[in-house]
Amino acid sequence: MRILFIIAALLLPSACFAVPEAEPPRRAVQGEAVQGEAALDAAAGGSSVATRQAAGTPVDWRIERPRGVEGFADRVSVLPGESFRLYVSTRAPRFVARAMRVGSPTTQVWVSKPVEAAAQPAARLTGGMVSAAHWKPSLTVETTGWPEGAYLIRLETSRGHRYVPITVRSASTAGKVVILNAVTTWQAYNRWGGRSLYSGPGGFSGRSPRVSFDRPYDRSGARLFLDFERDAIELAERSGAPLAYLTDLDLKPGALDGATALFSLGHDEYWSPTMRSVVTRARDRGTNLAFLGANAVYWRIAVKGRVVECDKAVRCRLWRSVKPESELIGQQYDCFPAEAAYVVTRADHWIFEGTEGRRFPGLAGVETDKVSPGSPANVRILAESPVDCGGRRTVAHSTYYVADSGAGVFASGTMRWICGMRGSACGHGVTDAAAPFTRRATMNLLRRFSAGPAESVR
Repeated sequence: MRILFIIAALLLPSACFAVPEAEPPRRAVQGEAVQGEAALDAAAGGSSVATRQAAGTPVDWRIERPRGVEGFADRVSVLPGESFRLYVSTRAPRFVARAMRVGSPTTQVWVSKPVEAAAQPAARLTGGMVSAAHWKPSLTVETTGWPEGAYLIRLETSRGHRYVPITVRSASTAGKVVILNAVTTWQAYNRWGGRSLYSGPGGFSGRSPRVSFDRPYDRSGARLFLDFERDAIELAERSGAPLAYLTDLDLKPGALDGATALFSLGHDEYWSPTMRSVVTRARDRGTNLAFLGANAVYWRIAVKGRVVECDKAVRCRLWRSVKPESELIGQQYDCFPAEAAYVVTRADHWIFEGTEGRRFPGLAGVETDKVSPGSPANVRILAESPVDCGGRRTVAHSTYYVADSGAGVFASGTMRWICGMRGSACGHGVTDAAAPFTRRATMNLLRRFSAGPAESVR
């Protein structure tokens, strides 16, 4: 809940360019490619011959210093073959958009020709909500031939690069493990234009009561996706399990029909009643659930079109005040800030089969969950980690329970489960031993959960 509040309060809002509105640039031709540095030369005003490149070409997706350009898509997710529009702002004369499907490896599926660019107007503030809905579209992107998955659109200019995330969602999830992108939480923490659901001018008192998807994401443009989701997606892509992709906003009645499992990733805090109802009903029909983070299903939000409403002063209630999140997850949010070693207590459980080590420094944090009075009676504690929560002694739990349908429900209880897949690169005192541990346990979940209700699997 609070992991990014203190951090966000210290960050400056992303730059907004206050210039007169320009005519929309020309539409880019879908599927045409510009190779490597030649694209940037063209964006800077040079010349380059556009060539076609086969879909699925491995690509270095990283951005070292995001700057010089920013943008957003008018769709959070699209079905394969559908189009979306990009709204881009830069003072560079041109930009190139490169579509990269995140996986193992991350691959390029499309790159535009250089597109004439413009600096868009400053953000608008309406009722405390920041929006760039008044920006003019820069290009339309068609997704014909794009595989389902999580994508980063990298905007490239002579001044710098930035991401726009988009999901090519699955038309059917039957027989598949669903990977869920937590877009409502990404938007809740997004401080582009100076306001999020946590802070604004003057700090918490200046926060917004609602946030819009009609604006870029702050910093790299994909901060929470990269921090809390990418590593798990790469692992899932290597697992051999049949995968489907959805976002929070796609959790509508019927979305999980026949799905073998749903994987909620590292930080999935903001859930609407519809989202929770759809997931609960899926569990009760045999869909396994895995929560690979902490502080999930915490705020009870309203979603109206491309706006997430959560006025924490008057309207937005905690789920536990209505129906404890532990009834679904098996446990619920307990501590911030938490810094502790993760301690396995049920090493014989099938989730930990093939893992080595029982104590992992730094892996429990920075938010943690534990079993509560609302937890199912048959919940099993698989790990119990002693935590000093700002002077309060508590514990963090990893849990597993079996629903009446036979569906298994796992919750890691720590926000660093996916970060731990990077080993010591995670920071926070996490050691390299955490990487094979979290990866193997997650792989065990993916493989067993992909076969149907976990406790019907032998």
